[in-house]
Amino acid sequence: MKLTISKTLQDQLPYFSISAYTFTLLPKEVEKKSEAITALFEALAKTYRAKYQLEDVVKIPRIKHIRDGYKKLKKDPSHTRPACEALLRRILKYGEIYRLGDAIDIGNYISLLLMKSVCMVDADAIKGDIFIRIGTKEDYYEGIHRGVLNVENLPLYEDAISPFGNPTSDTLRTAITPHTKHILVMLIHFDDEMTEDEKQMEYILNTYLNIQDLTKIETQ
Repeated sequence: MKLTISKTLQDQLPYFSISAYTFTLLPKEVEKKSEAITALFEALAKTYRAKYQLEDVVKIPRIKHIRDGYKKLKKDPSHTRPACEALLRRILKYGEIYRLGDAIDIGNYISLLLMKSVCMVDADAIKGDIFIRIGTKEDYYEGIHRGVLNVENLPLYEDAISPFGNPTSDTLRTAITPHTKHILVMLIHFDDEMTEDEKQMEYILNTYLNIQDLTKIETQ
């Protein structure tokens, strides 16, 4: 599997990059809701609620980088919120994040901790190589719990079949299910702070999902 970012997107957003990995998931990790990951969310919620108010969210540097990137692509980030911003708003408003299962939840935790969008999908549902480009008005897909979405002017992740995700919402076609065995996880960077974030993500995945075969995908 190769990953390529279009020149058009790179020209518009020079710092845009992807840290992508695949790994094998233990069957029990898909639906298990471990106390360890619950504790991670609770600690982060406590920290963020003491530090931020809802009105502060758009001023947080990492969130602002993403919102500015959306604006450069002519997408209104207040109408189409990046996933990490939506998660942060939810945790500030309600003090918790709903649990779906460790595999999905740890992706949401990484997104909250690093304040960057994370794409975590069923790797076996991805066909061929991955191409990341700017969405057009002809691009639609069914988002997870979102219905049919128009993804025009968003960075769009596409395989040989069709688009399967963007920094706001991933598609139902590649969603993790109880039958998922292999995961593709992508950390989406709109800034140049990549290396340390990669290390943190790798540590969290290995620590809480007990991964033995984390394999990095090099960007072409």
